[in-house]
Amino acid sequence: MKLMIASNNEHKIREIKAIVGGYFDEVLSQREAGVTLDVEENGSTFAENALLKAQALFDVTGCAALADDSGLCVDALEGAPGVYSARFAGGHGDDDANNALLLKKLEGVPEEKRT
Repeated sequence: MKLMIASNNEHKIREIKAIVGGYFDEVLSQREAGVTLDVEENGSTFAENALLKAQALFDVTGCAALADDSGLCVDALEGAPGVYSARFAGGHGDDDANNALLLKKLEGVPEEKRT
């Protein structure tokens, strides 16, 4: 059986392949399969966003598909940035800007409260 990974994140792809590789005949990232998807992650939870990505890849390939979604849920910011972590500062995937904004919002928050 073939498993498709709905991600372009090379680190995540390596992790997933290491975990599930022995259970499938073939494990491919969407890029390795020649599939280009730009799924709008408009879910309100990580699970909803992962399902959107996996469903989109399944719809294109007809193969079993696996996706994940992750981010930072900072207690001192009432769970923010949460599902908006990758685009916290505006543009998608600008880690430097996202980290800078996060640190700015945490100014004055004691280290032990930064969970």
